[in-house]
Amino acid sequence: MHVPARYEVRAGPRRTRQTTEVADQGSNRVGRSGLSSDASLRASRTWWDAEAVAYAAEHGRFLGDETPRGALVWGPEGWTEAQLTLLGPITGRRILEIGAGGAQGARWLASQGAEVVALDISHSMLRHARAHSPVVPLVQADAARLPFANASFDLACSAYGAIPFVADAGAVFSEVARVLRRGGRWVFSVTHPIRWAFPDAPGPAGLVADRPYFDRTPYVERDEDGTPSYVEHHRTLGDTLRALVDSGFRVVDLVEPEWPEANEEIWGGWSPTRGRLIPGTAIWVCELL
Repeated sequence: MHVPARYEVRAGPRRTRQTTEVADQGSNRVGRSGLSSDASLRASRTWWDAEAVAYAAEHGRFLGDETPRGALVWGPEGWTEAQLTLLGPITGRRILEIGAGGAQGARWLASQGAEVVALDISHSMLRHARAHSPVVPLVQADAARLPFANASFDLACSAYGAIPFVADAGAVFSEVARVLRRGGRWVFSVTHPIRWAFPDAPGPAGLVADRPYFDRTPYVERDEDGTPSYVEHHRTLGDTLRALVDSGFRVVDLVEPEWPEANEEIWGGWSPTRGRLIPGTAIWVCELL
């Protein structure tokens, strides 16, 4: 995930691909193009199934694999739910983690007395979760088609899961609203949208805006045969706010966590150099009306 500035690569916190594996800029395999919801879903499922083992090897420790109780880490800055308490009371609550990956967050929530279900699109990610979280129920499903009854959860959360990889975030928000009980919290983190305007480089080159913040064309990588193999979708702050309101939520808070002095980790384009000057993560705290 250490991506040189010369590559237009949006390496989000769930990514593992090394720069040498992506096509050069002279080809049509890396760039911006429209992509349907179904194509985005297929690309994400295929990508994470292929990359789960490598991703866990590279980032599992940071995310809580080696901690008996796991950890709910909101982003590369390293802030956890134990520190920020954005979900509110947890004990005794029924919680859905969406885009759970290795379910480190779900494991931590369970250790706090919650009844948790971890959901992800990738079977390989859930296989890793099962090895580390044997007591957490795991579900493989599309975040825009949740296989749960109406009003069946008290809280829902997602740490960089699902939302950046789906074409229609509003469809996910509507499904979350459907399965939450009234007054339930929905807390999720994504790459801060201002980062879309900057190269995905951890050094000084990543501090010079080189593209429009308002360009919502998805970032897409393609295999040699042209099949989309990785996708990220960009939304402005206003886009996300309107989608949440349209789905029946009110926004309680928008947290832009600062980079901690003690964190010297470089994770793709996230680094102390950039993190101390511009936000890298946006955490939306919402409640269902």
